[in-house]
Amino acid sequence: MLVDGMALLFRAFYATSVTRQFMINSKGMPTNAIQGFLKHMLTAVNHFKPSHIAVCWDMGSKTFRTEMFEEYKANRPDAPVELIPQFEAVKKAVEAFDIPNIGLSGFEADDCIGTIAKDAVESSHVYVLTGDQDLLQLIEENISVVLLKKGFGNYEVHDPETFFEWKGISPQQMIDLKALMGDPSDNYPGVKGIGEKTALKLLQAYENIEGILENLVSLTRVQRERIEAAVEMLHLSRKLAEIKCDVPVACPLDTAKFEYDSDRVSKMLNEFEIKGLQRLMA
Repeated sequence: MLVDGMALLFRAFYATSVTRQFMINSKGMPTNAIQGFLKHMLTAVNHFKPSHIAVCWDMGSKTFRTEMFEEYKANRPDAPVELIPQFEAVKKAVEAFDIPNIGLSGFEADDCIGTIAKDAVESSHVYVLTGDQDLLQLIEENISVVLLKKGFGNYEVHDPETFFEWKGISPQQMIDLKALMGDPSDNYPGVKGIGEKTALKLLQAYENIEGILENLVSLTRVQRERIEAAVEMLHLSRKLAEIKCDVPVACPLDTAKFEYDSDRVSKMLNEFEIKGLQRLMA
């Protein structure tokens, strides 16, 4: 199981911060994101029972995508002050379980997940735990994407068949779908005026961006004009949307076997003053 660390951490933080429950311990440190992250992770471990687990993280806001497009994710606000000390602390919590923390400067967690998942499929079935639909493009025969739903222990698990039933396209076509639609959360526009419904119809008819561009004459006048006006951004958006699966990271299976020292974990939980997780631990 590959865990999208940032997705779980942010989800955990905002679930309680909305009511200003930061769970500040006696040292004055907020722990709400760490507690929620561990609860999400351990609940998923108990549900899916992976033999091996690793957590992937973003390593700063500057990546090869910001070099390609300066406005990439530029719309995102600074992290709340209560979350900032929890970024490093959560990695210490993960280390206490002898789970590898993986990240690489210049790349996103998604790129690390994609690279490790593609490397591992020869010997394993890989589950990717996330709340981020961007990772759906990684789905293949031995890679399933587990989308977290509201609450704890609620999952939407997708393989190639369930994904096709849902979207009517292949997982690989998700890259072209995002390129057409753009992504407001990542702050790139795609083709203005093309939403998901139209983008899906175009991909079902013409397979990919190249096929659409070769058949512009078959589109409606409005669709043709919108795409012609945004061809350069369309190609750039596709590069931004595609997860890079050949970055220089590795996670040998023997380093990620899920076995931990209960005393070490208890010491970490005591240090952060986190309670209520013991029932999730085998």
